[in-house]
Amino acid sequence: MVPASALRNLPAAPGVYLFRAPGGRVLYVGKADSLRQRVRSYFAPAARHEPRIVRMVEEVTDIEVITTTTISEAYLLECNLIKEHRPRFNIRLRDDKSYPFVKITLGEDFPRIVRTRRLVRDGSRYFGPYASASSVDDSLRLLRKIFPFRTCDLDIPEGNPVLERPCLLFHIKRCQGPCIGAVGTAEYRQTIDEVVDFLEGRQEGIADGLRREMSAHADAMEYEAAAVARDKLKAVERTIEDQKVAAFSRAEHDVIGLAREGNEAALQVLVIRNGKMIGREHFVVEGASDVTDNEVLASFLQQYYSATERVPRSVLVPLAPADTDGLRGYLSERRGGPVEVAVPQRGEKRELVAMAGQNAAQALSRDRAEWLADQAKRDEALAGLTAALGLARPPRRIECYDISNIQGTSAVGSMVVFIDGAPAPKEYRRFQIRGEETPDDFRMMDEVLRRRLSRAAKLRAETGALSTAAVGADEDVGGWALPDLLIVDGGKGQLSTASGVLTALGMTDIPAAGLAKRFEEVYLPGRGTPIVLPRTAPALYLLQRIRDEAHRFAITYHRNVRGRRALTSALDQVAGIGPTRKRALLKRFGSVRAIREAPVEDIETVPGISPELAARLKGALQREGMLA
Repeated sequence: MVPASALRNLPAAPGVYLFRAPGGRVLYVGKADSLRQRVRSYFAPAARHEPRIVRMVEEVTDIEVITTTTISEAYLLECNLIKEHRPRFNIRLRDDKSYPFVKITLGEDFPRIVRTRRLVRDGSRYFGPYASASSVDDSLRLLRKIFPFRTCDLDIPEGNPVLERPCLLFHIKRCQGPCIGAVGTAEYRQTIDEVVDFLEGRQEGIADGLRREMSAHADAMEYEAAAVARDKLKAVERTIEDQKVAAFSRAEHDVIGLAREGNEAALQVLVIRNGKMIGREHFVVEGASDVTDNEVLASFLQQYYSATERVPRSVLVPLAPADTDGLRGYLSERRGGPVEVAVPQRGEKRELVAMAGQNAAQALSRDRAEWLADQAKRDEALAGLTAALGLARPPRRIECYDISNIQGTSAVGSMVVFIDGAPAPKEYRRFQIRGEETPDDFRMMDEVLRRRLSRAAKLRAETGALSTAAVGADEDVGGWALPDLLIVDGGKGQLSTASGVLTALGMTDIPAAGLAKRFEEVYLPGRGTPIVLPRTAPALYLLQRIRDEAHRFAITYHRNVRGRRALTSALDQVAGIGPTRKRALLKRFGSVRAIREAPVEDIETVPGISPELAARLKGALQREGMLA
């Protein structure tokens, strides 16, 4: 409980607040124009908050505030504190301790071009951030192929050679040799200026210069030098060709695409300068399960642009981020000029945003697939899961169940199977709920689990198999292998249902757990408090993958069932009306409503419809009151 004095003495200035749990652990970091007004709003008696905030407030025991001069300073400080503490209730860039940049050390007489993870205000120029070090390395390799700049870290003042002999790079024309005084600062700076132009998307001038250089060498019969210029020209032309995807957009844009799945969201950034897409990176954020797309987008933009040196004139987004005005002001201050945050509705800009969204979805899917394909990571996750749940051995076969319905209608259940931590789609099963249509998820879960396990329980009783260990995960029991771990999507209620089924069927040796989506808590039978796994734990990541897959499989089946039901006409409920007569009736009247309102005599005129059938059809439609 937060002391009243802590709320009473809050300053009315802009700044950042930190909510802490017992022991000092940071739960949440936020910013505000007025710390007093914003923080007090969390604890107001009549306040109505979303469940995530309610749970967070219940855990807060202490509040720390840091005042700033402006709200823009608060934006930047908030980002840094989120990186430092990685609070449980904040949306966070995954692995965002520091993203890599291309750095050009313009403060030196002979600038270097290097990879760095630190932004230092020392006169250097930075390009990025990039999503990975490999992305930076790819860019540096291309630059070294085209431009002869130094890669050493020697301190080389102008007019003062520091070596007697150059390195190999000078001899193969990959460095101009400032270390031996072979090039002056003016000529070397010209090369660096060309690198800057290249990174900013102005490659046409570089290509024209290389064409002139190649022709001049060829005219002078310096064919080796001409070949070098030709190879560089080809590399530049390939880059220009690759960037033509955005050639129709001449302004300076960053285009943002968003894709979400479960607790994660992927955001794609297309960097467009001078009509070319000079960069394309994707980033993954965590802690997004209980927040809106608008909040995810706002949090990402704030964290991403806090790490960039240059903000573009325009940021194109798929939807309006939360606190658009405040974010726009922050970005404008970062840029030193106005920044537009726009949601394009049509035309080429809208196409760019859609393309970014497709790339984000592909990146998220690829990221998950790569994780699941890594056996070492899966083994680590299974070992962590075994320890956290107190299992006797790592669960080889894990089954997860989910229910999907709309107010009890078109209800279905799903069972997905992961073997050795990887999905086994051939083992997936789906269930169409047979009971009455009521929005009772517990009853539906009971039905699905009984249908899945009843035959196995009967066979186990007949054969005398005592446990899943005795049977083995690869052996069939009642048609399907028994799970080493059974997971239900939900909290205490769903787990209680699963435990009841296992007890009734005499299968209590099968470990069960419930994963509550709201706070990613793991519930175990007979344990009052949930297990909270660290947000970065491989075991939690595996559980989330399994739960999300069960949800996806259930939703897909539910949509199919609902779609088939939507296509079912009231005519299908009347005995004697088959496909042929149904087509004839609809061809004659056009709709079920028209049939219902038509006189019986008119219905009798349809081929194949007898007076008796016409009267029965008319009465059935009137009784049901169904309208097409």
